[in-house]
Amino acid sequence: MFVRILPLLLLAATFAVAQQPSSKWADVDKNLGRSGQESAGVYKVSFPRSDLDVHIGATKLETGAALGGWAAFYGSGNDVVTDGDLVVTSDELGGVVSALQAHQLEVTGIHNHLAGERPAVYYVHFFGRGTAAQLSSAVDAALKATKTPRGASPAAAAANISYDRATIEKVLGKQGQAKGKVLAFSFPRSHKITMHQQELPPGMGMATGINFQPSAKGVGATGDFVVDEAQVQAVVHALREHNILVTALHNHLLDDSPRMVFIHFWAEGSASDVAQGLKAAVDANK
Repeated sequence: MFVRILPLLLLAATFAVAQQPSSKWADVDKNLGRSGQESAGVYKVSFPRSDLDVHIGATKLETGAALGGWAAFYGSGNDVVTDGDLVVTSDELGGVVSALQAHQLEVTGIHNHLAGERPAVYYVHFFGRGTAAQLSSAVDAALKATKTPRGASPAAAAANISYDRATIEKVLGKQGQAKGKVLAFSFPRSHKITMHQQELPPGMGMATGINFQPSAKGVGATGDFVVDEAQVQAVVHALREHNILVTALHNHLLDDSPRMVFIHFWAEGSASDVAQGLKAAVDANK
């Protein structure tokens, strides 16, 4: 009898071990109902607003280009920081802000990133410190005030780039990350950025992001430049000189050091023209 039971006990013990969270971000996954990705110590969970149908003129915005909410976590133990960017509609805005404050997360920005989109969407930025469990529970409360699709993380979409990817990558001087119809580029700054003396690595929204997508005029591009105050006018000038619309200029942080400015844009045209205009702004931001 003992011989027969022993293998069952060993199997049960093995199963129990396998069910134990293997990551320090297990509480984040549990509270947010989906897994994220870790890179350079930053654990980032995405919440794309795939439920929204948003257009700028005749161009439909790809979710991954401009409608991707997210929350990022960095640190360990009781010393974890979070920041993020939730995409909300006007009727969701009040509930999201109230939920963030009720759970002791700072609201650090509420504003537009686009111009002329229909329906209008808003972006709520937040920051907090505590344990991973506390912070992710607070983010979950804010998400519950929206119609953001929840559940398991959506499967990564296979690349489906119909526009001139090769030209864009050649002009920008680096390879982009393709997901579905979106080709994304990241340009981290070379210095540390902090809020309340807490470091926020590039993966926490501190890197210039440029996203290309199909457009009725060829390609569309949106994103934001993370800019030192002294570089703001040069970047704005480079964008406008290439007929790229500057859609917002504002802060995403409070008590940040050095003081950073975020410049959002929308461009449409040929792959070559749009890429060259954005390369000029990237160069102006060095």
